[in-house]
Amino acid sequence: MPPKPASQIKPVAKRTRSDGETASPNYSAPALEKGIDVIELLGDEPFGLTITEISQRLGRSVSELFRVVVALDRRGWLHKEAASDRYRVTYKLLELAHRATPAQELTYVAASRMRALAAATMQSCHLVVVNGGRGLIVARQESPGPTGFAVRLGTDIALETSCSGHVLLAFMDEASWPDVLGEAPSRKLAKRLATVRAQGHESIASSRLAAVSDLSCPIFGFSGQVVAALTIPFLAAIDDAPHLSIEETLALLKATALDISTVLGWYDRQEAPVVPSLSVPEPKRPRRTRKTS
Repeated sequence: MPPKPASQIKPVAKRTRSDGETASPNYSAPALEKGIDVIELLGDEPFGLTITEISQRLGRSVSELFRVVVALDRRGWLHKEAASDRYRVTYKLLELAHRATPAQELTYVAASRMRALAAATMQSCHLVVVNGGRGLIVARQESPGPTGFAVRLGTDIALETSCSGHVLLAFMDEASWPDVLGEAPSRKLAKRLATVRAQGHESIASSRLAAVSDLSCPIFGFSGQVVAALTIPFLAAIDDAPHLSIEETLALLKATALDISTVLGWYDRQEAPVVPSLSVPEPKRPRRTRKTS
């Protein structure tokens, strides 16, 4: 039987939920979902897993996952250690994220300035962006001194309880809070965020280590929106060598965050509400004259 003309084909009706709202079709891509399961599992295993261990963790057979794992290895998403047959995730995920998001320009601009900040303060520093409902460390610079504390690149942090998270939340649009946090912030958190916004930075005891005081300042993009938080986990030295105080370190942190923001195209909307003129004047467009016959 010949196929019906397109004009006679009835469109498939969308499924509706019991509450009357239209539901999205539940499409399935088994192989893709298996690959994502493998990557997410190995993301929490820095020493890697064998394919047998992967199958046990995911509750799937080895034969079911073998082709998926081999394909991910061939494409560079996974790396197999020859000595142990363990698979680990590679930096390709991070590389792709940097190419596809503003993080590439941000880290490029911030890298040299973070090195200078670490050298001046003898403290480590790191850069945090919002990633879904969490914060993600996309760059870090260790202290050049003999001792220091640094958070691992790629670590995710809680926005509600971390110094960097307070800065990111405080300087974003308040209407975005429920979407980012999944709910409206508590009264206590909202009060704290108002304080952070008023003082222009956050300074609290670390939620990870008792001996660390976290300092964090916002970094803004050209649009005026906060794009990252620059944070120093401040370690107070007790030896006789001269060291910067926490107040002096905060002053350098603020200056560095402002410098990065300026290079990214940000300017103070209150002091300069009008976009600055171009350094090179825009060429005048030639006027068109109507020809007369």
